[in-house]
Amino acid sequence: MDLRTSLPAFLAAVLLISASPGPAMALIVRRSALRGLRGAVPTVLGVELGLYAWALFAGAGFAALVAASEVAYVVLRIVGAGVLVVLGLRAWRVAWRARAEGTAVGTVAGEERPPRRRSWPASFGEGALVQLANPKAAVFMIAFYPQFVPSTGPVFTTTALLGLLQLAVEIPLYLSLAAAVARAGEWFRRPRIRARFEAVSGTVLVALGLRVALESP
Repeated sequence: MDLRTSLPAFLAAVLLISASPGPAMALIVRRSALRGLRGAVPTVLGVELGLYAWALFAGAGFAALVAASEVAYVVLRIVGAGVLVVLGLRAWRVAWRARAEGTAVGTVAGEERPPRRRSWPASFGEGALVQLANPKAAVFMIAFYPQFVPSTGPVFTTTALLGLLQLAVEIPLYLSLAAAVARAGEWFRRPRIRARFEAVSGTVLVALGLRVALESP
């Protein structure tokens, strides 16, 4: 397949895949809702770094090794599920504390206080970890990218370039999503709403973790 003629199909597929709900999108929505666009930027960049790492792994043949090895896939699946469940449990803990204390999340004497900020590296690392610990990313890369890599061309270089192209599509898309959610951030950060949102987002993350744990390649 000629790379130039296949680029429109590649871009269309990337747009469809990027818009599909998953662990990365759930994390970005939660971060932008509670911490605004600035708080979501490192998460988006971390997620995309994880994606690009998988693209490079695919070009080098590592992703195929993970997908072909049942043990490697199971280990990665358990790690990925564990990461999502831990994030979900953290969100539940915040919501539970709010209800247990009988006051709003992050408030003192009934007055709203902004949620505690996480450091830029911590948010970046969390996004990268969620993507790198996603076994479906490995399977996706070896199933999707080879369709657009010419058999006669340099596999690693072409895969790396396609990965950069996917990042160029996904980063603005996810930042736009984060900005849209962040516009309602003041509403999300209201004490009662935040407590409910934490409970819901925690449930979504735990459910995604369980799905990752139970799914087969």
